Formats: sequence, structure tokens, C-alpha cells
Amino acid sequence: MRIVLAEDLFLLRDGMTHLLEAHGFEVVAAVATGPELQKALRDITFEVAIVDVRLPPTCTDEGLQAALQARRERPGLPILVLSQHVEQLYARELLADGTGAVGYLLKDRVFNADQFIDAIRRVASGGTAMDPEVIAKLVATTTTRDHPLATLSPREREVLALMAEGCSNTAISGRLFISEGAIGKHTANIFTKLGLAQSDDTNRRVLAVLTYLNH
Repeated sequence: MRIVLAEDLFLLRDGMTHLLEAHGFEVVAAVATGPELQKALRDITFEVAIVDVRLPPTCTDEGLQAALQARRERPGLPILVLSQHVEQLYARELLADGTGAVGYLLKDRVFNADQFIDAIRRVASGGTAMDPEVIAKLVATTTTRDHPLATLSPREREVLALMAEGCSNTAISGRLFISEGAIGKHTANIFTKLGLAQSDDTNRRVLAVLTYLNH
């Protein structure tokens, strides 16, 4: 899998490059600035871009802005954002096109290589990989009564929140201490209440998560 990596700190960029290559990825570009990232996203063929939010020259939001522009030009382009903080406005914009293939992880909450590699693969396959703290910030506002999410039961919202983190039904079952069969029923109810017509369950899962994160 071909990766574009954007991180301004040399040691972190170099360390991630070695980590990715050790797991079989090909880092086709490892850049340090916003303009370099824009050029790489435009000119290089890749499967996933791993992007730090704040890149030179201003170290504000160049990385995220480059990612957003690339997704406007190529909807569904897989982007995994890394950040020190939750940039709520930009996180919502990243999710706004509803196509999936996005992730938003906080750097100090990525606890091991397996977690990071799993997030990359999930985003590359069209799924989502969202840090729980990002989710909490995005859903902090109250859901309006006429929003489809208002029809979900508290348990269904718990299940959907864990789906947003990228958890499988098996993992959700373990986290909530209820059977996989019960999780399957909750998931089916979520799809129905959100008006997601019968299709591939993976696609419906992504659409349900995006509905949740975009409300």
C-alpha cells in the first residue's frame, strides 16, 4: 500500500516512515510543509495520506486544508489526520461529503503500532477511524428532535458511537458486555431508523457513522 506522509517534526516523520515500512507499506512521499503536501497529493499515486493538521509555513491548519482540498477534487480520497488537538470545525468539514475513508486520531492517544496500522487499513478500505475524544467533541451539541438520531435508543447510540471508533460487532459486544446477537439486532435497528436501505453492511456501517458524526 502506497502512503503519503506529512509531518513537520523530523524525528516523528522518520520514525513513522520506518514503522510503516516495517509493516509492509511503501512511503512514496514524506513531506514537512503544506506546499509539499499539496504537490504530493496532486502529483503522486497513493492509497492513503497520513496528514498532520499543522504544517509550516504558518503551522496553523495547512495540512488539514490540503487534505480538504484534495478530497474536494477527489471525493472519497482516503485521509488519516493526526493532531495534537481536536479541530472541531475542520473535522466536521472532513466528514461532510459523506463518502467515508477518513480518520482523525490524536497523537498522544495512539498507544501502539497495531492500533495505528489498523486505523490506516480501515481508512484505506473506505471506513472510518475516529478517536473517542474527537467523537465526543463532535457530538457535544444536542441532537434536534427532528434529526434521525433522536429516534435511537440510548443503547443504540452507544453501539453507534463504538462503530464510529471503528469497532467490529465482536469488539462492541466485549465493550458493552452483551451478546453479538444483540449487537446485530441493535445494528439492524440503527440502519432502519437512519433510513439506510438494504445494501452491503460495510457501506451502511460507514453511512451510519457519518450520519452520527455529521449531525
